[in-house]
Amino acid sequence: MRPFGWSDLLLLLDGALWTLVLSGIAITGGGAAGFVLALMRSSRLPLLSWPAAFTIEVVQGIPLLMLLFLSFFGLALLGVNLSPLVAAGFGLTLNAAAFLGEIWRGAIQAVAEGQREAAAALGLTAWQTLRHVVLPQAARRSLSATVGFLVALIKHTSLASVLGFVELTRRAQLINNVTFKPFLVFGMAALFYYLICSPLTRASAHLGARFDGTR
Repeated sequence: MRPFGWSDLLLLLDGALWTLVLSGIAITGGGAAGFVLALMRSSRLPLLSWPAAFTIEVVQGIPLLMLLFLSFFGLALLGVNLSPLVAAGFGLTLNAAAFLGEIWRGAIQAVAEGQREAAAALGLTAWQTLRHVVLPQAARRSLSATVGFLVALIKHTSLASVLGFVELTRRAQLINNVTFKPFLVFGMAALFYYLICSPLTRASAHLGARFDGTR
């Protein structure tokens, strides 16, 4: 056992940076795949909407920890050996795609049908209607739910520690094993999580007020 020092603080900062890297992978990949799923799910063509609905239902029904185990240990049994970072990023991306896809699908379908009919009457194509009429309104409607999910996703990256990936939580565990100061070490880790998530929550509140015209 040794005292907690500045080097441990720097190690926690390094873990926080890897948490940001993993979060960025999951948000980027999950956002892109979720957008495609939302568009497919909103389509009136069963060939598009049914596979998207099935994918969302299956992924949402699997605990995130199981997705991470399947991505790391399951694929390894099939001969696909992924690093802990790639496996964790893949599992978190699947999870984010399913939930963001459903959040955005709800926002798209909440736009009044009359606005689509008005856009068609003005001669806008389906893509122009989607781009200039539907998506801007859907983005405003889904903003709070999207940011709320992203904040939860950042905190869920701590599950990657079970794969041996050294992000913030795993780094805190390793430091606590040699310092045995759980309140100090995990308290510092909690502070880092707060500093990462707090700006997102504040930005969401600011944008929500701006869109509502109260700021």
